[in-house]
Amino acid sequence: MIRHLGSSLTDVTYVFDEPTIGLHPHDIRRMNDLLLQLRDKGNTVLVVEHKPEAIAIADHVVDLGPRAGTEGGEIVFEGTVDGLRSSGTLTGRHLDDRASLKPSVRSPSGVLEVRGAATHNLQDVDVDIPLGVLVVVTGVAGSGKSSLIHGSVSGGEGVVTVDQTGIRGSRRSNPATYTGLLEPIRKAFAKANGVKPALFSANSEGACPNCNGAGVVYTDLGIMAGTATPCEVCEGKRFNAEVLEYTFGGRDISEVLGMPVAEALEFFASGDAALPAAHKILTHLSDVGLGYLTLGQPLTTLSGGERQRIKLATHMAEQGGVYVLDEPTAGLHLADVEQLLGLLDRLVDAGKSVIVIEHHQAVMAHADWLIDLGPGAGHDGGRIVFEGTPAQLVKARKKTLTGKHLAEYVA
Repeated sequence: MIRHLGSSLTDVTYVFDEPTIGLHPHDIRRMNDLLLQLRDKGNTVLVVEHKPEAIAIADHVVDLGPRAGTEGGEIVFEGTVDGLRSSGTLTGRHLDDRASLKPSVRSPSGVLEVRGAATHNLQDVDVDIPLGVLVVVTGVAGSGKSSLIHGSVSGGEGVVTVDQTGIRGSRRSNPATYTGLLEPIRKAFAKANGVKPALFSANSEGACPNCNGAGVVYTDLGIMAGTATPCEVCEGKRFNAEVLEYTFGGRDISEVLGMPVAEALEFFASGDAALPAAHKILTHLSDVGLGYLTLGQPLTTLSGGERQRIKLATHMAEQGGVYVLDEPTAGLHLADVEQLLGLLDRLVDAGKSVIVIEHHQAVMAHADWLIDLGPGAGHDGGRIVFEGTPAQLVKARKKTLTGKHLAEYVA
């Protein structure tokens, strides 16, 4: 952004896709100023965003919905920010949401001692991280949050870490393959029909011979962009005709992979199709708000926020006493943040220790304990500037940048 601000070009269209990811509320204000400067130089600035602080400076808002996946894809509102507030859309209804401070916080069951942490810009940090509660580690971008937690906590015995790295997957990968859901489904189909599990994988013996299990046929057009057309033999079902004759619970494998998570959760819950192993994984996908995704949807078609939540759901199945989540709100709509907070609460109530590296004020306000790093970024950071409850940070609002922004948020 700074590089483009120094340019003498005007009448240019700039597109920013979620520029607030990884930014503290203090940094978002500075970013907003840069976006407005770009606009005022005579340019058009398009921003794809969820954060209300970024939406607030817009001259024109385009809201898509009404919900996600197959229930979305429509323009549900166009107009001003004030018009969005009164529009009744999902974004409009949640635009002014403010999480309040909890009347009481949980008591820790112990502490995780960190001594002499000096990774990157950390300045010989000593801190006791409470266990058995929801701990949020915050601070401006570059203050040393990830260095502290990933350098001193992640990798330890019994620690499950969900970091910011994107999930990898080809156009053949889908939620069922990535989460391990396909394995119990394949075995159930095989057992019910007395055949090999390999038949129920589109990447193995059961694949349609014409498209090799891709469901589409790719045509290379040389110097032009290639095209993908539905396979004429399997009609996009990916499996050969023989495999599609086998059923489980009255459905063939392509019908099961075509189910949304919410429907599959009900399908595998009871009756002839009861499958506890599959039901457990589907429950995790539903808990992170992905009930609308189909099991066989290619990972390449998912948004960044959806990929982040699939990764979170996968790690929820792992056994560990301490969960570390690095910015789990990345890519989440305002309505999804509330669901995430419920998931974090369920983890803590189940006896887990949850440590979240986060800038989102709703997550900060919901914490039992806050650890704030700063006071600035880079060599100006790397120190603990506050430890305590969210209410105590609000009272000490003048001492840290995080306290100032959290106080404004809950007010």
